[in-house]
Amino acid sequence: MRWTPPAFTRNFFFITCITFLVWMLFFDTNDLISQFQLRSQVRELEHKKQHYSEKIKEVRKDREELMSNPQLLEKFAREKYLMKRKNEEVYIVNGDNSKED
Repeated sequence: MRWTPPAFTRNFFFITCITFLVWMLFFDTNDLISQFQLRSQVRELEHKKQHYSEKIKEVRKDREELMSNPQLLEKFAREKYLMKRKNEEVYIVNGDNSKED
């Protein structure tokens, strides 16, 4: 007794549908693997968008504080951009205290 496949598997439409599904799932440019990679990339970009949105809010808040307080603005300019007043000298101290032998 030999095993024979069911009759519907020899149908032209069944074979065409199976071939189409295999092609769409594995060989097409929009296959499952590509879709998975695109979805993970979208998730990663959404996380980055959220992170940068929070950073923008933080920077805007800091900017508003700097523009409203001249003393804080001067302190920021001196520390960050090493600005100085006329007839004033600025010394930069390296924060590395490790000893090299």
